[in-house]
Amino acid sequence: MIVEAALLQVIPGKEKEYEEAFREASVLISSMKGYLSHELQRCHEVKGKYLLLVKWETIEDHTIGFRQSHEYIQWKQLLHHFYDPFPVVEHFEAVSLN
Repeated sequence: MIVEAALLQVIPGKEKEYEEAFREASVLISSMKGYLSHELQRCHEVKGKYLLLVKWETIEDHTIGFRQSHEYIQWKQLLHHFYDPFPVVEHFEAVSLN
């Protein structure tokens, strides 16, 4: 399993509109092959800052399957204009502690 993580900074004053658009966009990402779950967390200390965590079966499910899909085009149209600066997206996998 892969966790996609992104720190998102939303343009000041657009937080409510962003959260509404994100609810709509959630339907798109959750329909994708390899998608497992996602959550959006709002920061308490910094207004307009969010943490997005998406769990995928494989990194390719995100980087190829989602990002090269028609759904991603819709995702971008719904969400990308809210970000300033544009976020860095990174991928993580669990470390075995056994």
